[in-house]
Order: sequence, then C-alpha cells, then structure tokens
Amino acid sequence: MDSIKELGLLGERLRAWRIRAEQTQDDFAARIGVSVPTLRRMEQGDPNTAIRYWAEAIGLLGRGQDIQNILREQRSLFDEDERAIPASRKRVRRPAARKTRNP
Repeated sequence: MDSIKELGLLGERLRAWRIRAEQTQDDFAARIGVSVPTLRRMEQGDPNTAIRYWAEAIGLLGRGQDIQNILREQRSLFDEDERAIPASRKRVRRPAARKTRNP
C-alpha cells in the first residue's frame, strides 16, 4: 500500500463529500477551523495536515463513526460465530452420573 496514494484518494473523497454537502471551500474551511489553502491541501492528500483537522472534517460530514473504526480491534470469524450462538444452545458437559447401590 502506498500511503501517499491512499492520502490522495482520501482527499478526493473529502472533496466529494464536501461538495455533496453543498459546502463551499470557504465555509467548510471556516467550520473545521483551517484556512482555505489548508483545506485545498487536505483535498489533495497532503500528508502534513494535522489529524485533528481530518477528524473535524469527517465529523462535520456526519461520518464520525468512521473515525471510531480506525484501528478498532479485529476479531476472527470464529469469535463472531461463537457470539452468534445463544448461551442456551451451547453444549454443556455435565458430570457423569453416579451409580447408586441398591441394597
């Protein structure tokens, strides 16, 4: 994965979302607390932009949940499968029955 290329794609998506939200560069930059040239650099994928501005922009676009998914702990499919089985359906090993003596 080329990180510079990925940041470029992220910048393109930021621009598309900003336009979709009908925000001008002037308005959007002011709302996230950056200058218009800084917003332009973000939209071009500049790797030197502070991450807090990205977080502001992503949250402003209603995509804050996406930030929460970054570096989230991954679980295996087997973990997911175990949680899908209700506790009442899991097999339980019972102790062996004791034999009682009949007098």
